[in-house]
Amino acid sequence: TIALMSVENPLEFGVVIIDDDNHIQRFLEKPGWGQVFSDYVNTGIYVLEPEIFDHIPVDTKYDFSQQLFPEMLEQGRPMYGYPCEGYWQDIGNTNQFLRANHDALEGKVQVNIPGIRLKENIFIGDKTNLDSIDNIRGPALIGNYGKISPGAKIQPYSILGNNVVVEDNAETDHCVIDANTYIGAGAKVSGCIIGKNCDIKASATVSPNAAVGDECSIGEHSMISNNVKIYPFKVIEAGAHVFSSIIWEWRALSMLFGKDGVSGLVNVDITAELALKLAMAYGTTLNKGAQVCCSRDEHPASRMIKRAIMTGLNSTGVNVRDLRVTPASVNRFELQSGNAVGGIHVRVSAWHPEVMQILFFEPPGNVISEASERDIEKYYNRHDYRRAFYNEIGQIFYPARTVESYIQGLLSNWDVEKIHARNFRFVLDFSYSSASLIANRLLSKLGAEIIALNSFLDEDKTAIAAPLLETDSSRIQKLVESAGADLGITIDNAAEKIFLVDEAGNDLPPEKTLFLLIRLMAHSKGQGKIAVPLTISRLAEELVAGTGCEILRTKVSQAAITEASMEPGVIFAGAGGGDYIFPEFLPAHDALMSMGKVLELLALSGKPISELMAEIPETTLLHHAKSCPWSLKGVAMREISESVEGDNEVSRLDGIKVFHKEGWAQVLPSPDEPLFEIYAEGDTPEDSEALLERYSAKLDEIIATHEKEG
Repeated sequence: TIALMSVENPLEFGVVIIDDDNHIQRFLEKPGWGQVFSDYVNTGIYVLEPEIFDHIPVDTKYDFSQQLFPEMLEQGRPMYGYPCEGYWQDIGNTNQFLRANHDALEGKVQVNIPGIRLKENIFIGDKTNLDSIDNIRGPALIGNYGKISPGAKIQPYSILGNNVVVEDNAETDHCVIDANTYIGAGAKVSGCIIGKNCDIKASATVSPNAAVGDECSIGEHSMISNNVKIYPFKVIEAGAHVFSSIIWEWRALSMLFGKDGVSGLVNVDITAELALKLAMAYGTTLNKGAQVCCSRDEHPASRMIKRAIMTGLNSTGVNVRDLRVTPASVNRFELQSGNAVGGIHVRVSAWHPEVMQILFFEPPGNVISEASERDIEKYYNRHDYRRAFYNEIGQIFYPARTVESYIQGLLSNWDVEKIHARNFRFVLDFSYSSASLIANRLLSKLGAEIIALNSFLDEDKTAIAAPLLETDSSRIQKLVESAGADLGITIDNAAEKIFLVDEAGNDLPPEKTLFLLIRLMAHSKGQGKIAVPLTISRLAEELVAGTGCEILRTKVSQAAITEASMEPGVIFAGAGGGDYIFPEFLPAHDALMSMGKVLELLALSGKPISELMAEIPETTLLHHAKSCPWSLKGVAMREISESVEGDNEVSRLDGIKVFHKEGWAQVLPSPDEPLFEIYAEGDTPEDSEALLERYSAKLDEIIATHEKEG
């Protein structure tokens, strides 16, 4: 017996024709209107005698409605249809699935809806974090342990599973969102289905009738168009516009590493499970018994992730040298001792407190190579981990005198006598970083009078918001001026960058500080190479002219600058963001090393820092970021490359850099975002403006042409 239901539009179903005694006369599978002689359809609900399975062949794909039932009817077997009343939905497509959920909210289906029922059929689950229901319009359901931020909008027929987070200015409408999914700030989710454990990032849009499978990540500012299906475990890159379903494409969790190691939202992208498996993949690439240095910042989330990493390493037979809370530079310096084959540092992003970064290092302290990254990703994606025997499990050691060795390394690379003789007085802001744990034993050797700020750990201020940074900068400026200090130095929370204030309390731009250090290093050393990226002004070459030093141009990435710093003869490297490399000590950014070198170079010059900065000419360099869809970046690069062929000199070391008689321009595709960076430097500000406008217009024209075509 087959349960039948009368429907308005039977074209999408199997139609069943019965007689007055409910005997089935005929089956019509998804007929046209000319064949519709009944509005009764097969609901897929059957009452069967056990012997029916004797008619089903073994190990063969076999369909009940299309094969078994028509054959039985042809054989004259008794078959009946039972017209049912009540509620039924096929839920064979997105619309039907949503309709069934909406009908349940409206009370058309007799189901027990969990939670407390409030006005307008709003159901709120247990322990949901919700300031007010004013931004919720019913009917709607919010499951247990969810979080609805004050600025979020929950529109009618929104159904949110357990542990769903909806951030500020995000909006949900006529949708079903399954458990443990994150809806980022400004995201729009409308008329669609979102699976479990998904990450819908800030300002992303999921359009009506779309469906996103379990454990997908939808990038910032991306858009999923109508009727698109995203199969499970896919990653949609930031800014992508997806117009067709993603089923077998390559972009499924294939790229773990980015410019900041392995990074993502805490407990959304970067979870304890991911950290454990990531460490197991890394450990699988190493020999059993090898040692890896592990360190972290002071945030509890970093502690959680680091513990998972150490467990993963131990499970593969790798030993851990636990450096506990310490700057990444101490971890890197420890790799020079030869005791460890690699290092891992876990920290919260210096600018985004919700973002976690896992950094991997290799001797002598640089970021691991791309080949090593691909090797780790290979084992991670295959889930192919080495598991140590019970007597091979790795151990955890706490190495002695690691910090003391690091301090001694710093002091041996500074001219301490010159610094001591200058009798500096300066303001030093630690930004609550772990560098403050080292400072007392280090700074006492410099003979300076130091006014310290924020010289303790504070897990709530691990990442510095822009308003707080401006407040601290203003405080340093006033302190420097009122105390009659020689300068002010701010160390970022990661203890990798420094920012300077002169004796008059003026902030010194990081770009101009780079040129000051280039000039001072060139004059103090008298020979060697100074590495800077292609995008730095040609003023760099002018500053070293006649000193015996030369400028080495590199690709724009931090990895490229770090790699260049290890080349023979390189004495200094920097990119203009406050992070500098002094490779004689460590081929990596280190705020304490940079601080000491600044003091040494100022002592050697004998001049106030404001006077030295005044001697640095202004540049005409301009920069502009221009959006470009991911799908058009390759086309844009090709067409720009073709258009500049001719009389002009062109460099393709990184992006496209074109030299004109009046200056140069560089078009550089971002590796992490859907945009191009355009740099231009002319002989005059007007030349720079003209070059910038020329290449911006060229890029606009290419994008407009191809968007119109497709």
